[in-house]
Amino acid sequence: MIEAREASEVLSLTCIVCPLSCALTVTVAGEGEGRLIERVAGNTCRRGAEYAVAEVMHPLRTLTSTVAISGARAARLPVRTRGEIPRAAIARAMQEIARVAVKAPVKMGQVILPDIAGTGVDLVASCDMPTVGSE
Repeated sequence: MIEAREASEVLSLTCIVCPLSCALTVTVAGEGEGRLIERVAGNTCRRGAEYAVAEVMHPLRTLTSTVAISGARAARLPVRTRGEIPRAAIARAMQEIARVAVKAPVKMGQVILPDIAGTGVDLVASCDMPTVGSE
């Protein structure tokens, strides 16, 4: 008896690990939890293959945005995640960010929103934002 095999999907990526920007092709079999990487091609180094596997299996991103701030010279405070969060959590994180408002003064690195979207990663201020008149 011959077992039917699921069709493979071929994905194209550009590696961002180094300035070479290798054009990668990733062959993936299966779907969801059963997804497997069959082959990575086009990379000139091991780091490119590692990037491709991570990007296909569990993509992560550093999120940057702004939040409302009062009492400062600017109306918005630049913020970013302290580390990478799952790409799938970005929409939920942006909904949380939209509800945040802070008061000056704020220091760079200050936690603005802990554990954003349940990721275990904090949202922090990207710059100092003094109170108006205290600069």
